[in-house]
Amino acid sequence: MNEIKSSSANVEERRYISLTVNDQQYQLEAGTGAGKVDPSDTLSFTLRDTLGLTGTKVSCDGGACGGCTVHMDGQAVLSCMLLTIECDGKAFTTIEGLKNPRTGKLDPLQQSFIDHTAFQCGFCTPGMIMSAKALLNENPSATEEEVKEALSGNFCRCISHYQVVRAVMAVSGKGR
Repeated sequence: MNEIKSSSANVEERRYISLTVNDQQYQLEAGTGAGKVDPSDTLSFTLRDTLGLTGTKVSCDGGACGGCTVHMDGQAVLSCMLLTIECDGKAFTTIEGLKNPRTGKLDPLQQSFIDHTAFQCGFCTPGMIMSAKALLNENPSATEEEVKEALSGNFCRCISHYQVVRAVMAVSGKGR
């Protein structure tokens, strides 16, 4: 007697990854090939190359510089150290998501970095802002020492961190 094989055995199971990035929902197909999230893709790669959010920077690609810092469910994380497939169901905020979507006005912390010239080439700035923002979201009246501790994982080759600390302290204590 011949066995009849189910046609479903030949159908590749599709897996989707659901991400919310800057309040926008994305359904990304996992797998290899064009338009899919490869199982080895990092979150930083997906944000930059798949979603076009290039504000998240990749410098060391090993979790040592803080340039790729984003918020995951409100906590600062290094996006180069997370595989996108591990992020299913999570919500992310990138540097692009800090400005007011209705008015386009920058977040007070972003404006403070501009006002205090707390950047030079600007490459590390998004990661620094995202690290500082996570601190201020948790502790709106952070002390200078707490700011320094929160920024200790962010590396900059261009500028003194004095301006960065001043920019964060200008916002700290204002309940933002």
